This record gives sequence, C-alpha cells and structure tokens, in this order.
Amino acid sequence: MRFNYKARTKEGKVELGTIEASSQEAAASLLQKYNIFITTLEEIKTKQSFFANIELSKRIPKKDLAIFFRQLSIMLESQVPVVGSLRSLGGQIRKKSFKEAIVQIANLVEEGMPLSQAFTTHPKIFDPFYINLIKSGEASGKISAALYHVSDHLEKESDIIAQVRQAMIYPIFVISFLFVVVIIIVLFLLPKIGALIKETGVEPSFFTQLMLDSYRVLGSYWWAFALLILLATLFFVYYFRTMSGRRMYEKVSLRIPLLNDFLKKVFLVRFCSNISTLLLAGVSINKSLAITGETVNNAVYKQLVSEIEQKVSEGEQMSQVLAVHEDYFPRFVTQIVKVGEETGKLDVVLKEVVNFYQKEIKRSIDLFSSLLEPTIIIFLGVVITILAISVLSSLYGVIGAL
Repeated sequence: MRFNYKARTKEGKVELGTIEASSQEAAASLLQKYNIFITTLEEIKTKQSFFANIELSKRIPKKDLAIFFRQLSIMLESQVPVVGSLRSLGGQIRKKSFKEAIVQIANLVEEGMPLSQAFTTHPKIFDPFYINLIKSGEASGKISAALYHVSDHLEKESDIIAQVRQAMIYPIFVISFLFVVVIIIVLFLLPKIGALIKETGVEPSFFTQLMLDSYRVLGSYWWAFALLILLATLFFVYYFRTMSGRRMYEKVSLRIPLLNDFLKKVFLVRFCSNISTLLLAGVSINKSLAITGETVNNAVYKQLVSEIEQKVSEGEQMSQVLAVHEDYFPRFVTQIVKVGEETGKLDVVLKEVVNFYQKEIKRSIDLFSSLLEPTIIIFLGVVITILAISVLSSLYGVIGAL
C-alpha cells in the first residue's frame, strides 16, 4: 500500500512525499522515526480490474524466489541499504501476497530486527534452509554471498521442476485429446448407430455390442458413477492429507519401477546440494543435516536424514552412515563423501555429486520423453482402431442390410 503524506519538521518546514507500508498505522510509525509531525496521511487509490486482486494460489514459485534473492544479493553487494533494497524489490513484485510479505519484512528490519529473523515471520514463503543460510551470512559478515547461494540453490531446484513439467505436457495433451474423442463418439455417434442397428435388425460386432452396452449402463446409472468418482476423489484427497496417508503415498511412490530410481536421484541432488550450500556458508555438518531434515518433504528420507544427523552427532563419519543405506545412497556417493571427509573438502565434492546427478536427471527425463511419445502413439492408435472397428463394422452391416 502506498500513502501520500504531508508533514512538518521541527523547524516548521513542510514536507510532501509518498511512502509504502503494509497499513496506515505502519506508515505513520515509519514517518515518526524521522522526527517529523504528520498532518495528513492518505492512501493512494489505484484503479484496478476485478481480476487484478485475484490470486489463484498464494504459493510463491521457486523461480520468483530465486530472482528475488539474486537481486537482493546484487543490491547489498552494491552497498544499497537493506531496507531500501527490500522496499525497491517489493515495489517490483506483482504477486500481492509476496509483495505484502516483503513490505512487512522491510518494516521489521527498519525497526531493528535482523534480516534472518524478519524472514521467519513468513514461514510459508521462506523455509528454514534459506533463513539459516542468511543467518550464517549475517554472522560472518557475508550476507550478500549467502543470498547468492540461496538464489543459486533455488534456481537449480526450479530447473529440475521445470524439466519434469515440460516432460509431462505432451502426454497430458494427448490423453486429454483422446478423452474428448471418446466422449464425442459415446454421446453423439453411438446413439445414432444403435438406433440404425435396431431398425435394420443387423447383428452388431463384439466391440460394437460392448460399446452399446456400456453406453446403456452409463446412460441409466451415470449418477451412480459420478457419485462413486466424487466419493473416491474426496476420500483419497482427505486420506493423503493425513500423516498416515502421506507416508503411505511416499513409500509406495519409492517402490514404483522406473519412477523410484528417478525420485532417488532427485533426493540425492537436494540432499547433497543443501549440505554443500550450508557447509560453504560456514554452517557445521550437524546443523546442516538438521536443517536439511526440516526441509525434506518425503517421510522416508526425513527419517533417513534424522538418523544420519543423530549418528554424526555421536561421532560417526557421514560416509559410514550412508554406507548402511545403500538402497538410497549408491556406493559412488558414499565413496565421494568419504574422500571429502578425509580431505576436508566435503562441500566441494558434494557439489560434484550434485552436478553429476543433475545431468543424470536430465538424461532420465529425456529418455522418458523419447519412450513416452511412441508408447502414447501406440496406445492412441489401439483405442482409435477399436472405436473405428466398432463404428465402421456396424455401418457396413447396416448398409449391407439396406
């Protein structure tokens, strides 16, 4: 929110200007710190369309966060004050919830709160990983470098997500198209074919009879099928939001052939990237593992990281603990970690692991895409062939009976 203000200094000089704050009270509080007496303070009303204030999701994309931290790092490196940097970046952000959060953080920093602590007031946007990195940067006096590490980390995660989404666009489009074709045939073509068959007395083929029977059942009991689908959807949505349901889903997803190998590679990238980035910022190995455990979304891996952190706290080498869980940490990773521990360059070798597995993930996605395309084409061909046989054989039979 932006406000026009009119105020007087102690010397009686009139000052006019604008200020950005989360509320009128916050704007007044900020102005009072400059030892001026406010005479008027009015919100600047801007005409916006109805849709401008609607947010489909309050979730902030990782790409937006990466850009924000990168720009903040550059501004601080250029000796721009923290509050001024935050206000400047907040003015550029279009997403309302994100913009309001940055304005509030700027106000808290101006009141004397450390930047890392101010970020904790918005845990849904800034998770403990970012905050601890920034806190480490504040302690070492290298806040700009810490923000750069956060941005770099977010960009890598964003790239992985973008690659997966891009690979799924084609199959979703083809399956949606197939669904529309089937609906058109079932709703508009089959009833007419059924009427023709009934009038001419032609014996329908197996596929035609199967489709006609399916149409009759769906036409008579469509409400039951719709209710069943709705109840099943609500049940699974509710169940998978519970702790037990989420654990079940995460365990099952790690056992699906082909998918489990891909998910393990993604976890390895995140695990090694988190640890490497935190170590590079000066965070201890124990603290790095604890922070990484907080940011892991998968219950199976959260338990694994918690066990690793506990064993390392008791004095064991991380490589020794990883060797016990060979199903989740390949020997290649264990050996690399062991070399890093012996040379004191664990952060560096973990970066190499990240680079290697990022390339492996890209290869997996490319292979998945190349195999998926012919598979979908074959599936589409089979379905269309069955539909064509069902329709054309009936039409030939009707024409022959005329």
